Amino acid sequence: MANSEFEGKTVIADMSKIRKQPRASEKGSPSLIQYTGNDVGKRFLLDKPQIKLGRSAESDITIAEGSVSRLHAKIFCEEDGVYLEDAGSANGTFLNDETLEKKKKLKDQDLIRLGTVLLKFFAQDNWDGLVQDHIYRKATIDAGTQIFNKQFLMDTLESEIRKAKLTGKKLAIIYFDLDHFKKVNDFYGHNAGDTVLANVAKLIQKVIRKEDVFARFGGEEFVVVLQNTDLEQAARVAETMRQKCEAAEHSLKYQVKGTEQTVEHKQTISLGVAVCDESMNSVKELLEAADQKLYTSKSTGRNRVTY
Repeated sequence: MANSEFEGKTVIADMSKIRKQPRASEKGSPSLIQYTGNDVGKRFLLDKPQIKLGRSAESDITIAEGSVSRLHAKIFCEEDGVYLEDAGSANGTFLNDETLEKKKKLKDQDLIRLGTVLLKFFAQDNWDGLVQDHIYRKATIDAGTQIFNKQFLMDTLESEIRKAKLTGKKLAIIYFDLDHFKKVNDFYGHNAGDTVLANVAKLIQKVIRKEDVFARFGGEEFVVVLQNTDLEQAARVAETMRQKCEAAEHSLKYQVKGTEQTVEHKQTISLGVAVCDESMNSVKELLEAADQKLYTSKSTGRNRVTY
């Protein structure tokens, strides 16, 4: 006897919603995605007329790998397409496994090799590129706050510490958490808590620079990575973050005996700031230094910055 689950007419799917191509206004910038090396999965937007690729921290796209020259290659985003050119690199630039002898126009899904590092080119109007972007986001973005997740943070810190050691440039982090956040979940419920987390993330994103990396470390703990920033500069950023959070109100809905109520909640944060000094050689050491400062902020009254 047939199972009723499979009886009845087949529902005709709306295929217009499947693999729908974006309108021109929705197309994003072309991009490179790193397929090998220390930063596998890292995505580089090609959103400037000329982009320098190399090991040097001065490059627009820094690939901290030994086989990559300080200035290895250049990308040119022109009206008729995207072009790649070797910049006199020691180990050569290869396009689809052929040595790049002169400036050449890239085709969608071309494979680029700089030394031993492999990257893939995605054109702005390519569906697979959009899917790849979706996959990339799912792998690197925290769903609750729409900022980077812990794994992306750890990979970024490892890369940035190497870069700081190589170039001598300053690297700072701000480690913070939400004060008495457990009470929010206990009193108002986890949906209200999720609202506060998302709102705080949006507030912080308005304070930091576009190039700063902002990630959720876990629960109500967050980390901001600031390149080319010394301790005093990072402390000023942290204080601005603290003030913005202290001033904000979060409108939270919660249930009381089946009736929906609304409360205006104030959420403060405590922050610890640290810089990568010469004695530090690992992500763990830098995070622990910032965590110790955060602990001081929490143990001396909360809603403050320690550095």
